[in-house]
Amino acid sequence: MMNIAIVCGGDSGEFEVSINSAGQVYQHLDKTQFTPYLVRISKQGWFCIINGTDFPIIKDHFCFYLNGLTIKFDAVFNAIHGTPGEDGKLQGYLDMLQVPYTSSGVTTSALTFNKSFCKKVVATMGIKTANSVHLFRNTADPVYAIWEEIAFPCFVKPNNGGSSVGMSKVNTAEELEPALQKAFKEDDEILVEDFIDGRELTCGVIRTEGKIVAFPVTEIISKTAFFDYEAKYKDGLAQEIVPANIENDISEKCQNISIRLYEKLNCRGVVRFDYIYSNYDFYFLEVNTVPGLSEQSIIPKMARAHGWTMTELFTRMLNECL
Repeated sequence: MMNIAIVCGGDSGEFEVSINSAGQVYQHLDKTQFTPYLVRISKQGWFCIINGTDFPIIKDHFCFYLNGLTIKFDAVFNAIHGTPGEDGKLQGYLDMLQVPYTSSGVTTSALTFNKSFCKKVVATMGIKTANSVHLFRNTADPVYAIWEEIAFPCFVKPNNGGSSVGMSKVNTAEELEPALQKAFKEDDEILVEDFIDGRELTCGVIRTEGKIVAFPVTEIISKTAFFDYEAKYKDGLAQEIVPANIENDISEKCQNISIRLYEKLNCRGVVRFDYIYSNYDFYFLEVNTVPGLSEQSIIPKMARAHGWTMTELFTRMLNECL
């Protein structure tokens, strides 16, 4: 049987979400085909966790010692949301060791993790995006830069990150400075985007058995000001309708755009594309190359609506990377 490292943790505000995702992968992985090991990566160290005991990972060969034996991993199931699992750093390390993994490669991960750069590339494909301003921590006068380009309401968010950590909806000028400070606590770069009034739709895509498959389109209806961290992970604060209650042609258009982006951005594994549908147009928001896989996450719900169990989804992801 193949030894699979389910890598989780990371160095971002999505640490707990990653741990939850990894737990679901461990629970549902087909134990007749794979031997799973939980591997936690953080600034405190890299450890394989077995029955509550931490075994240090030997980074030179990505293995660990257990009862006098060297346990090597045949593949990595990447469940790290945020850095270093979603921005290309872990992928570069694994590429050098020639260890296959379930997520997109170095270049795709680095590009898509940077929301501003990714939006610019997507716009060249003729897909609409919200008007935005990309700011850095050392930007001379960030408020003035925003004032020239963005209208209220708008969104302020870390440029590199997910799960809406550090994100704010800004309705007035007085709310702008606190929102900037909140975002800069999470990242050295931030993105300020125009608010687009419309329906929030999302579509998961995976390559499996030589074909690219788009999952049923999902609509997100948040009971908070927007689909923030609290709404994503607390029961009752958001409604995720799978499949979305939309016309077939709108659903097919969303799926076709998502498949096209999957191909053009050279994605691997399962990814999720987020949009605002407004005035008969799709506005691309972002792509999640390591989307959540916990019980509350959207991808498992999409897969079930498509007719796959979580075990089948995870098996297909591993078979594809192998």
